[in-house]
Amino acid sequence: MSEQQSPGTAAAAAESAKSYFHALTGHEKCSVTGLRVRPEGGWSVLLDVVELSRIPLSTSVMATYRVDIDGAGQLCGCERLRRYTRGATDG
Repeated sequence: MSEQQSPGTAAAAAESAKSYFHALTGHEKCSVTGLRVRPEGGWSVLLDVVELSRIPLSTSVMATYRVDIDGAGQLCGCERLRRYTRGATDG
């Protein structure tokens, strides 16, 4: 994989990560919050998702996952990095 990636490739990696994430977890709605090229090729995509919806919404439990996609667009790994309350700020 070359060091320079076209914007379409990054977008395709993000969509691929979201698709794999949905298949693994059942969570349909997630937001891409980070994207970077992996040193060994492919992409590492950060996804934020509501894991537990609560009322008020500011108390919902959120999570950030990292989904790794190889240069061929296949899943390499998926892990939850952190859980937090929607209203929480990084300190």
